[in-house]
Amino acid sequence: MVTRESLMSCIGGGEWFHSRSLSPRPHYPSMPKYPKLKSVASSPAKHEVDGDREAILEAAAAEEERQVALFSVVGMTCAACAGSVEKAIKRLPGIHDAAVDVLNDRAQVIYYPAFVLEDTIRETIEDVGFEATLLKEEMKVKSVLTCRLHIKGMTCTSCSSTVESALQVVPGVQKAIIALATEEAEVRYDPRIVSANQLMEAVEDTGFEAILITTGEDINRIELKVDGTFPTKHISMVKRSLQALPGVADINIDPVLHKITISYKPDQTGPRNFIEVIESTGSGHLKASIYPEVKGKELHKNEEIKQYYQSFLWSLVFTIPVFLTSMIFMYIPGLKEILDKKIVNMLSIGELSRWILATPVQFIIGRRFYIGSYKALRHGSANMDVLIALGTNAAYFYSVYSVLRAATSANFMSTDFFETSSMLISFILLGKYLEILAKGKTSEAIAKLMDLAPDTAILLSFDSEGNVASEREIDSRLIQKNDVLKVMPGGKVASDGFVIWGQSHVNESMITGESRPVAKRKGDTVIGGTVNENGVLHVRATHVGSETALSQIVRLVESAQMAKAPVQKFADRISKYFVPLVIILSFSTWLSWFLAGKFNTYPKSWIPSSMDSFQLALQFGISVMVIACPCALGLATPTAVMVGTGVGATQGVLIKGGQALESAHKVDCIVFDKTGTLTTGKPVVVNTRLLKNMVLRDFYEYVAAAEVNSEHPLGKAIVQYAKNFGVDEENHVWPEAKDFTAITGHGVKASIKKKEVIIGNKSLMVESGIDIPAEATEILRETERMAQTGIIVSMDGEVTGIIAVSDPLKPGAQDVISFLRSMKVKSIMVTGDNWGTANAIAEEVGIDTVIAEAKPHQKAEKIKELQMSGSTVAMVGDGINDSPALVSADVGMAIGAGTDIAIEAADIVLMKSNLEDVITAIDLSRKTFFRIRMNYIWALGYNIIGIPIAAGILFPFTGFRLPPWIAGAAMAASSVSVVCCSLLLKNYKRPKKLDTIQMSQVVVY
Repeated sequence: MVTRESLMSCIGGGEWFHSRSLSPRPHYPSMPKYPKLKSVASSPAKHEVDGDREAILEAAAAEEERQVALFSVVGMTCAACAGSVEKAIKRLPGIHDAAVDVLNDRAQVIYYPAFVLEDTIRETIEDVGFEATLLKEEMKVKSVLTCRLHIKGMTCTSCSSTVESALQVVPGVQKAIIALATEEAEVRYDPRIVSANQLMEAVEDTGFEAILITTGEDINRIELKVDGTFPTKHISMVKRSLQALPGVADINIDPVLHKITISYKPDQTGPRNFIEVIESTGSGHLKASIYPEVKGKELHKNEEIKQYYQSFLWSLVFTIPVFLTSMIFMYIPGLKEILDKKIVNMLSIGELSRWILATPVQFIIGRRFYIGSYKALRHGSANMDVLIALGTNAAYFYSVYSVLRAATSANFMSTDFFETSSMLISFILLGKYLEILAKGKTSEAIAKLMDLAPDTAILLSFDSEGNVASEREIDSRLIQKNDVLKVMPGGKVASDGFVIWGQSHVNESMITGESRPVAKRKGDTVIGGTVNENGVLHVRATHVGSETALSQIVRLVESAQMAKAPVQKFADRISKYFVPLVIILSFSTWLSWFLAGKFNTYPKSWIPSSMDSFQLALQFGISVMVIACPCALGLATPTAVMVGTGVGATQGVLIKGGQALESAHKVDCIVFDKTGTLTTGKPVVVNTRLLKNMVLRDFYEYVAAAEVNSEHPLGKAIVQYAKNFGVDEENHVWPEAKDFTAITGHGVKASIKKKEVIIGNKSLMVESGIDIPAEATEILRETERMAQTGIIVSMDGEVTGIIAVSDPLKPGAQDVISFLRSMKVKSIMVTGDNWGTANAIAEEVGIDTVIAEAKPHQKAEKIKELQMSGSTVAMVGDGINDSPALVSADVGMAIGAGTDIAIEAADIVLMKSNLEDVITAIDLSRKTFFRIRMNYIWALGYNIIGIPIAAGILFPFTGFRLPPWIAGAAMAASSVSVVCCSLLLKNYKRPKKLDTIQMSQVVVY
């Protein structure tokens, strides 16, 4: 997988990248300079060169394989000794970092095994004069893991900020991200310093419940159910037998539940092996199977929904009588007399009954708000629970005071607000229930993706002669690497793999979005979760469990929904001050109205007959307290991002979170790579012109012998064409190429049958001192005019022939460029090909600005120039050759990546090869950000308008007063409305004009 850091390191040390200052993308720390990569045989340059593909891959692999070595160093006595060892190690090529601990006689080295070996590091330490030993056992732990936790109880951004801050200060934690909408935390941590259990404890210390989703360790875990008698003797035998299997990391047996939990490495063993061992150990008395799966996250969500629903129903049981006795029965003759009947002094039956009914609502059903408030205040923050607790307590305890005074006084006329506190809690519980239901729908895209995997698979067994001996249906979770699976017509492919027998068409639309079924035959790869249309296929499994493309896509979407958009920082800043400000406003409102009434600033007629000036002021203060809603602000961005990324995944557009969405909606300039982006990326040889008397077959014998070492698309096209001249097209053996050299950006050289063969562009010929005759120059001009790439072949210092290669233009490319122009997005084409071919292609598709003969770092520099001119730039490329430019752009789009997704290099991955998805990505991001803006307008507008109304700003002019229970209902409704506004994105349809794009046949020039 190509990482951003490794890509930067490939580009001349990365100086150009770090010089840019106008891009909104954050700057990355510079990487150490690798030893300069040598030209590799698999990277010959052509006129159409979009970068040194193999060099980039090699550097990417080096970064990905960065390792940590720990050495015991004997003989160090002081800091000077440690400094000399550290200095010597850092001088070695391929060293990322080194640290020497003189107290513990140890040295930790982070290095790239592609450039330096452990033995070399050890010998270097010994050359300094100390004895060094590699400590292999202590190196087995990964230096950084990513843990995911489900966190229960968060209600607003203040809660999520509290948890995030608590995790950030834990030693060993590098980064913590909290997603309020998904109620999950993603934590990057060093397992040598802190464990996942300690992270959970840190979350629980803040007052929230943490449930582990994954620790991030590179192992699989499975739970098996054992049926039959399970005595102690069998338990120990089973445990020892399982521990003897290779790759088993940990075993936990629960004899009560008859459950065995096994952690293992999938490349060494698998669940079927465990079942066989268990059943054989039990001498036929034990039967093992996969433990019934319960989706933890869904279980917790359903449990939370059930809790809120039950709490709401119980609150209604008490609140409805309170409401009736205070609002309805008081106006019904007969009932009014009963309720007004005095029990003790001025205490009436109605007041006492409301007190009795409101108390369980306040302290039992509303207990969650007290707990939430306590936890928040204990950590120095305030959340929505604090506002609810303060508002309901004010109403409840004033009512208690009023009732007690009435019971002890012979003339005090009491007025209680028990209906305010109980109705407030009921409406808030209803709002939370509806909010959780709505939030659950925002993640339906992930659930749909996960449901694509079939429950069962047909496993084939073979005899010694390779014939099918038997077949049986197994749980798809029991599939192991290298299993051969039978896929029936209409059935789903159970795992990623390749076809070893049969042919059919497979519908991959649910994964890639490609609507047309794809033909599959022997050797073709298939994706788990796709549907086999007609023929029977035998598929050998290559990726199982969490390694499958479907699992990777699910993880990508989950990570995208975790990532915060920069605009979310606006809500985070407001949330820090929101609750304290509301409390101050509430107190100020009460005090202002109270003092105004005390000093007769307003007429007595304003005061309702059922209350006095203090009670009127109290109602205004409580209304202000409970109408303010920090939740709506906190949910405005994450819910829209969740729905937007989920919708994108169903359209074959994988968006890596809020940052990508926010940048994509501002894009006003798109830089297209040519090969594989505007063109199909599958070049073919269309013409050959020989300038010397030579048999064409012999000519291609020499050319293919050199190009067979190349992985470049043009080289492959030439070799494929050359096979047509052989007797055995598939297994043709080419002459040996000696002294093969690839010259980046130019071509290749080799010695074949004692002839010096040079294949490449004009620049390579000039540098090699080879004269290009006028006839060859004219042929090259002609090929360029026809949008073809001319490749010059010289033998023994003379131009022998010119090969014309054409890369067909993608259908609909011209319409896509035209559509982008109508969206006010400028299109630019950048390519390593010659100017003639580039201009011809650009003219065909309608692009005015062209940059040709550009190397990878030059493409990236061009993007930097565009950014410095004020443009927000998107780069569309294949995700490998164009990786430097993808990293440099504000939005990198990897197109046509299929299952080999360049996740780290691009911000948006387009699963199909269709250019229309570029428009879909930009349009979806614009629609998503429109929803985010609408959410913020509603959330802010609601608070800006609602708080003054609750404070009584309209009361002097209209007599309108907002009762606290209505204010609480409005507060609950605001969160629900924001989530529902985001859910409207689920109805997203790509622009109708895209459906009219004529997908004509591919034409070869």
